[in-house]
Amino acid sequence: MNFFDAIKICLSKYVDFTGRAARSEFWYFVLFVLLAELCLGIIYRPLAMAFNLAIILPHLAVGARRLHDTDRSAWWLLLGFIPVVGWIVLIIWYCQRGDEQTNRFGHPPYAA
Repeated sequence: MNFFDAIKICLSKYVDFTGRAARSEFWYFVLFVLLAELCLGIIYRPLAMAFNLAIILPHLAVGARRLHDTDRSAWWLLLGFIPVVGWIVLIIWYCQRGDEQTNRFGHPPYAA
């Protein structure tokens, strides 16, 4: 999966918390969000804040789908409320290879 495909898929699955997301889909979308926030923050800070609010749901959805790929419930996203330790745990899980077979959340995504 390439950068633009990942953005297109994540935005088209705006609030779809079902299924699974490949590592490349998740990390390309995170890169897109960071670059967009940086550019918009330089141009006009309130615009960056509005973008951040608009992108929260797709960001949570792709995070949930990424956890599903590692056979974890989306409820684990609540670890993000625990400063540092929760963030580190989530980052480690996001970096892990997903299940290669079908798990309880569906078939494996098309890219690893």
